[in-house]
Amino acid sequence: MVPDDGAERAADPPTVAPSAGRNEEAPAASAADASAATNGEAAIAAGVAALGGDTTATVIAAGAAAAAADAEGGLAGGVGAPTDRRARAPAAAAAGGGRSTAVVGGAAGGGSHGGGGGGSGSGAPVHAFWDTQPVPRLDDAGLVDAGSGAPIDPLLKVSDIPATPYALLSQFEWSDVDVTDDAQLAEAYKLLNANYVEDDDAMFRFDYSTDFLRWALLPPGWRPEWHLGVRVAGGGKLVALITAIPARVAVYTTGLPAVEINFLCVHKKLRSKRLAPVLIKEITRRVNRCNIWQAAYTAGVVLPSPVVRCQYWHRSLSPKMLIEMGFSRLPPRRTLSAHLRLNALPAKPATPGLRPMEDRDVAAVTVLLRDYLSTYDLGVVWDEDEVRHWLLPRKGVVYSYVVAATDGTITDVGSFYSLPSSVLRHPRYKTLEAAYSFYNAVTVTDLTVLMKDMLIMAHNEGFALFNALDLMQNATTFADLKFSIGDGCLNYYLYNWRCRPMAPERNSLVLL
Repeated sequence: MVPDDGAERAADPPTVAPSAGRNEEAPAASAADASAATNGEAAIAAGVAALGGDTTATVIAAGAAAAAADAEGGLAGGVGAPTDRRARAPAAAAAGGGRSTAVVGGAAGGGSHGGGGGGSGSGAPVHAFWDTQPVPRLDDAGLVDAGSGAPIDPLLKVSDIPATPYALLSQFEWSDVDVTDDAQLAEAYKLLNANYVEDDDAMFRFDYSTDFLRWALLPPGWRPEWHLGVRVAGGGKLVALITAIPARVAVYTTGLPAVEINFLCVHKKLRSKRLAPVLIKEITRRVNRCNIWQAAYTAGVVLPSPVVRCQYWHRSLSPKMLIEMGFSRLPPRRTLSAHLRLNALPAKPATPGLRPMEDRDVAAVTVLLRDYLSTYDLGVVWDEDEVRHWLLPRKGVVYSYVVAATDGTITDVGSFYSLPSSVLRHPRYKTLEAAYSFYNAVTVTDLTVLMKDMLIMAHNEGFALFNALDLMQNATTFADLKFSIGDGCLNYYLYNWRCRPMAPERNSLVLL
C-alpha cells in the first residue's frame, strides 16, 4: 500500500488487504511501561528531527526492501494475499510488509552494475535505487537466453566486509531482538501489530501471532544477530525491526545459499525519514559476514527484473462474514442464499487415508517434497530438520496433512498456514481468519481433490478465507473449486543472479 503522504515504504505485497485473522492481544502495559513509552515518544520525536537531513549515504547494495529509499516507491516483499477484487487496496505498504528477502551481495556502495538498467536515453524506466543494484534490466532482451543463470557481480570475501555495525544517530541503538524471550517477542509483536502492513482504507492490518513469529524466525540455522531491531538509546522502546532467515533456493539446476528477510517494520513516526535503508545496510553487513551474497525476494510492484510473476486467488469459506466485514461484496444478480449454496463445502474430506502429519512422517515427506519440487524451475531445498520445522502442525500457525496408503506409504502432502488480520473500526468483527496455501505435493491423489480437502480442513478450523497463488499446478484447481481471481500479483526476484524468466506454473517457492 503506497501511502499518499510519502511515508517510508518497505517490503509489502500488491494490493494487500491483510486478510487473515487470529487476534492475539499483547500483554497489558504497566505504569512503568507507560512512563517508558512517554519517554520513548520524546526520543522518537527527537530522532525524527535529527533524521531530517540528507541520509543518501545509507543506501547501499543491500536489499529489495532498500527500495524504501527509492523515490519511485519500488518495494520488496509481501506475500499477504491482496484484497478481494471487490474491496481493492493499493499496491504497497508503508514501512513494513509481508515476506521479503534481503538482497545482499555485490559491492557495498553505489555505481551502476551490469544488470542495473534504466540509464538515460536507454528507453527503459529509470529506477533510482535499482539502477545501482546487480539485478537484470527490465529491457534486458537477453534474459530469454540467459539459461539457468550466473552471478551479475563477482562475490566478495567475508574479510572485505566491515566487522563493526554501521552507525546510528545518537537517539537510537542497534538491538538484537531475542525472540526466544517472551518479553522481547511481545515487543516485536506490539511494533508489528501497530505499524505493520495495513490496507489503504485502514480496514485490515496483518496480525501475526507470537507463535507464528517464533515459527517464522526460528528455523534450523537461524542466527540471533539476524533478528535486528532499533531501539531508543539506553535500551528503550523498540522502534524498528528487520529479520533474516537462511534459505537454500534452487534456480533451474543451480542451488543458491541465500537469506529471506521478513518483518521490515518502522514506527509510523519515523517514516519518510529513510531509516529503512539503514536497517537494510546493517542486515546486509551481518548476512555478508556469514558468506551469503544472493537472495530471492518478492514485491507487488514491477522492479528490475522479475524472474516470475504469480497471481493471487481467493476462495471464500465464510462468505456471509466476508461480506459483512467489508472484505467482499455480494456479486450482482445473486441472492445471499444462492451465494452461500455456491460456496458450501462438505463436512469431511474425500481422500481416503488423509490425516494430520506426524513426526513419524518427516522422512517420507522430505523425500516426497524433494522429488516433487525438483521438477520445477524455482523452489526451496529442505532437509528433514527443515521439513519438521516448517510442516509439522502447530495450532494457529501451520496445518499439514498427509495421505497414507493402506501399507503406510505416504503418497501425498497438503498444507496451509494462518495469517491473521485485525479488522479495524468495525463494530462487530475484530479479526479476519485467512488460510494461505503452503506446500502441496501429489503422486496418487488428484490435486483438485487434495486442494478441496485443504479448503474443508481450513473451514473446519474456523478460517473464513483461503488464499493461493497460481504457482506449481494450483491454477488447474481454481475453476472447479470456485476460487475468484484477486487484483494483485506477486513478483519474484533474484538478487545478483541473472537467469531466464519462467511461467508461474514453473515456480514452487512459497514465502510466508
